[in-house]
Amino acid sequence: MTLRAEDVGYRTPAGARLLDGVCLTVAEGETVGVVGPNGSGKTTLLRCVYGALAPSEGRVLLDGADLAGLGAKARARRIAAVPQDGQAGFDLTVRQIVAMGRSPHKRFWEGDTGRDEELVRTALARVGADALAERSFAGLSGGERQRALVARALVQRPAVLVLDEPTNHLDIRYQLEILSLVGALGTTNLLALHDLNLAAYFCDRLYVLRAGRVAASGTPEQVLTSEMLAEVYGVTAEVAVHPATGAPTVTYLPASR
Repeated sequence: MTLRAEDVGYRTPAGARLLDGVCLTVAEGETVGVVGPNGSGKTTLLRCVYGALAPSEGRVLLDGADLAGLGAKARARRIAAVPQDGQAGFDLTVRQIVAMGRSPHKRFWEGDTGRDEELVRTALARVGADALAERSFAGLSGGERQRALVARALVQRPAVLVLDEPTNHLDIRYQLEILSLVGALGTTNLLALHDLNLAAYFCDRLYVLRAGRVAASGTPEQVLTSEMLAEVYGVTAEVAVHPATGAPTVTYLPASR
């Protein structure tokens, strides 16, 4: 499925504008990253895409259909979201939290089937969290919780994955494993990332947000330039092609003393 944001704007109830005319496209099977400084609107944009917020202006389309016309369950059958910081909520086990990903595919009174249980087991194993299955979700570390939430999204079996800082709290091994897994799923993926080197390696294209607007877009090679980093992030950096990965690599330089 192709995901598209058309002139999406968002204002808070107090009137503060957080997004202004954002246009973005993610082709079927593509992994697109949203990057930008803190407060640039990344999380707000993703929340508009997966339905936690309703855009004040513009619309979000999935294969040309306006997502505003879909109910919560119908949307959840198409789009799965991994928020930036999953809350502990009720004292449920990790297995129970992950199994919630099946709820969009069930009637209210339906229990879990053998197929549901197999999907949960497989998802937990894929994110390296099978040993956590009977642990309390509330008692997990941030990184363990993040892996459980990615597993829940996998169990949802969506066409589109929206992940807000999916590597948050993860150590290097799991950062690489989670992003490699997302890229191998064949889903249409939209990710917000802080780490520009991870974004350069794992994303097909990037959108740079600054103050709620798109400041640049294109392939990582087109977007990640010293000039862009100076203008948008206010930092001095060198960008080179990594000899092993072939992806742009950003090296940040300290201010002159």
